[in-house]
Amino acid sequence: MPKLTIDGIQVEVAEGATVLDAARQAGVRIPTLCHLENIQAIGACRVCLVEIESHRDLAAACVMPIADGMQVHTHSPRVRAARRTVVELLLSEHDGDCPTCSRNEDCELQAVARELGIRENRYPGEKSRRREDASTPALVRNTAKCILCRRCVTVCGDVQGVTALFPQYRGFKTAIGPAFDQDLATVACVQCGQCAAVCPVGAITERDQTDEVWAALSDPHKCVVVQTAPAIRAALGECFGYPPGTLVKGKMVSALRRLGFHSVFDTNFAADLTIMEEGTELLHRLRKALADGKDAHLPMFTSCSPGWIRYAEYFHPELLPNLSTCKSPQQMMGAVLKTYYAGKLGRKPAEMFVVAVMPCTAKKAEARRPEMNASGFSDVDVVLTTRELARMIRQAGIDFKALGEGQMDSPLGESTGAADIFANTGGVMEAALRTACELITGRELPFPNLHVRPLAGLAGVKEASIPITETVPAWSFLKGATLHVAVAHGLGNARQLIERIRSGAAHYHFVEIMTCPGGCIGGGGQPRLTSDAVRQARLAAIYQEDEHRALRKSHENPAIQQLYADFLGHPLSHKAHELLHTKYTPRPRVS
Repeated sequence: MPKLTIDGIQVEVAEGATVLDAARQAGVRIPTLCHLENIQAIGACRVCLVEIESHRDLAAACVMPIADGMQVHTHSPRVRAARRTVVELLLSEHDGDCPTCSRNEDCELQAVARELGIRENRYPGEKSRRREDASTPALVRNTAKCILCRRCVTVCGDVQGVTALFPQYRGFKTAIGPAFDQDLATVACVQCGQCAAVCPVGAITERDQTDEVWAALSDPHKCVVVQTAPAIRAALGECFGYPPGTLVKGKMVSALRRLGFHSVFDTNFAADLTIMEEGTELLHRLRKALADGKDAHLPMFTSCSPGWIRYAEYFHPELLPNLSTCKSPQQMMGAVLKTYYAGKLGRKPAEMFVVAVMPCTAKKAEARRPEMNASGFSDVDVVLTTRELARMIRQAGIDFKALGEGQMDSPLGESTGAADIFANTGGVMEAALRTACELITGRELPFPNLHVRPLAGLAGVKEASIPITETVPAWSFLKGATLHVAVAHGLGNARQLIERIRSGAAHYHFVEIMTCPGGCIGGGGQPRLTSDAVRQARLAAIYQEDEHRALRKSHENPAIQQLYADFLGHPLSHKAHELLHTKYTPRPRVS
């Protein structure tokens, strides 16, 4: 392994590593504005310049391969002066509106400028052209704030495989956006928000809907209720100085009550409900295919990730019959709140205002889908990201760390460990298998601690096979069969898995797709910047939450059982179809 010296520290690194990799291994920080972990670097921002002995020019650390015996200086006078000039030139074009920008104090350009001691702009001049695009329900673009780092281009193209964003024009006129300078709403954008999650400045952000929530909370004629997704409890604390993966469910509930919500519910309840509906749907498709020999549109794909749904509608409309017809837990919860819960309160659906706190910007677009109106009104009125909720808590002057441990309201706040793991890649599949396998065999899923380990972790595509050696009488036709399942997270990985299925190279019965890397814990609305280390910490927290539950299988949730007894009847009933299921529509890639 090559050895080199960085600021007097000798470090041994793997062949093919870059100077930036070596510096991080040595514990030396080099600032960057364009680099993304695990993705080929492009050296666009030039902020990571370093000095290498025997090299005439400064080199960009993120793209400079290491060599044995290399002597690197990361903070020499020459390096500091060059970095300062680079950042000053970026600031000279950046029309940031820092005091009113949503990224103020959460801006990487601002942080690097502060680190370099920049107090004034030595290069005043023309600013970048302002092009504001608020055409989608989820995202807002402002080209005047863009520093052309191309992170959004990289994550949209290389990670998600959507390629909705491109660099256009040249020189000072260069702009990042959809082809031909179109609005995002006119192209195949799945609104996953990964572009907003990696943007170092405020050029792409989630659409802020906090004012709508404040207005609803102030309306005496509205009953404002909130639901929170499982991924929030493992990430919200990061906005208030907690380490990644700190579980803050109780403090979050207390904060929501302080904000003035009438009731605080757990989207986990609807995740358990999703498993009852989706698991039953899978079993019916298996019966149709294996017992009746009919086309059951297998494999069945999960439908709880709205970015994946839009991706399928844009790029794989032939697969739409294979998607589960279940709404996502967010939308199921909204439908139940505006019908069943509204009835309990003696309220009309029009009087209910449902807020969802989600890790995902695509959930904002999902809530606006015209078919999501089971009560005659939108299932969900407003979706806030984790970041937006943190802003509301600060605006209310709440000391988050000083809060006590609140409890979710019952019965729609009761859930199981199976619902917790919906936050993680592989979690929806594992939750479904916990219930489906027990219904088929009469026994628990035959994996230690109920975890299907082949489906855990951050590998892009994962698969597992579950042999069915015994069954209850109703499912005897499955005895001796093997259930084949697969999981993909990140749409680029999903595309590879779909290609294997279409070519006949892989055969599955059930497939989980999550839009964002890591699943919901890595969603586009989570605290920035989400590295693999952060994802692992959040994943571990969610599994910890599951393992400490008294009930860990969705069908064991007594509140779910009561909902069916009082209101829905049984999974896939006529009422369940009306409230909890939906349909999909092929979308043209350019409108």
